[in-house]
Amino acid sequence: MFPIRDNLPTRRFAWVTAALIALNVLAFLAELLWMAEGTLDQAIYIMGVVPYEVTHTFSLQVAASFLTSMFLHGGFMHIAGNMLYLWIFGNNVEDAMGRLRFLFFYLFSGIVATGAQVFVQPNAQVPTIGASGAIAGVLGAYILMFPRARIDTVLLLWRFIRIVQLPAIVVLGLWFVLQLFNGLLSFGLAATGGIAWFAHIGGFVVGMALGPLLRQRQRMWL
Repeated sequence: MFPIRDNLPTRRFAWVTAALIALNVLAFLAELLWMAEGTLDQAIYIMGVVPYEVTHTFSLQVAASFLTSMFLHGGFMHIAGNMLYLWIFGNNVEDAMGRLRFLFFYLFSGIVATGAQVFVQPNAQVPTIGASGAIAGVLGAYILMFPRARIDTVLLLWRFIRIVQLPAIVVLGLWFVLQLFNGLLSFGLAATGGIAWFAHIGGFVVGMALGPLLRQRQRMWL
């Protein structure tokens, strides 16, 4: 099940969402350059969040990595999927919150999401990178703000492919259940890379908690 668009128009263009996508793309292009130079691994360890460093050798550089890690990705499919989700769901959440509130909300969700992953695996020495935690916060806000929104979703069942419209509460609810299921399966295992399930869970929860509080009152736009 893969969402491709929703049916909710926005009152204004989502400039912050677009800017965040642009920054992520620029950072990914920089990663390709670092890969060509042979310095990508070093950059990832510097700008990604290494839980062991957070819990054992915390510094200003480690603190800064909570922000820089949100703009790094582990490959084309990683960034493509994240940016698609950010555009589908971020523009409406930005529209509901306003630009500055949304920017704060996005960055704060990402920081809390990464913190959740560090809390679960405090001794892991694998860098945590990606916008998924912040985007999970956006999803958590969206499911409460627009539960009845219709999401065009690709269903893949063996060789059967079909696009259907499903309520946001179904699409995002199933997404969250999947994160919980995989997170519980991975609990207690040594981190060797892969998906930071608890960052997704933490981001979604903080999104549900903060999203409705940051929503602006309805206004008339001329």
